[in-house]
Amino acid sequence: MEAVPSDISKILGPSEQVQLFIKEKIYHPKINVDSVVLTNQRIILRHPHALGMKKDYTDYSYADIANAIFDKGLLRSSVKCVLRFGGDPLHLGDLPNSAAEKAYGIIRENIARFQNPLTVGAYGMAPVSYPAYQQQATASAVAAAASGPVCKKCGGTSAQGSRFCSSCGQSL
Repeated sequence: MEAVPSDISKILGPSEQVQLFIKEKIYHPKINVDSVVLTNQRIILRHPHALGMKKDYTDYSYADIANAIFDKGLLRSSVKCVLRFGGDPLHLGDLPNSAAEKAYGIIRENIARFQNPLTVGAYGMAPVSYPAYQQQATASAVAAAASGPVCKKCGGTSAQGSRFCSSCGQSL
């Protein structure tokens, strides 16, 4: 990893650490980017202008990124980050394969770390949850079914007051 420029070190937060610094010509939509810095809290794009005398910065928090897509090429790769609240995706393109692989791994790790645990289930899939009223109805249905009549044919329990088995349809 290359040495991080001093101007980047000055804008980091007190507990923020640089995980990867990529000095490349990366083309973001309509913006010429000099380098990309991946920290443990955000992605920082460094934009030079005025012949390199001035620099602007754009940063993206990992909490604002919904997904990362890795597109590996023969010699060069790209990482595309889909933003949670719309807008153009963050596109880090024309990266050397090794740098793109490292960047993708860091971004995926930090996205999982910063996302709300209620929005991410096992293996990054959305968890299945039911509204509170539905959970109460389900719990009462289970309790009612447990106290209902038992079918002579299959042995299943049915709801109180039912005339037919809910499992096999046999009359009770």
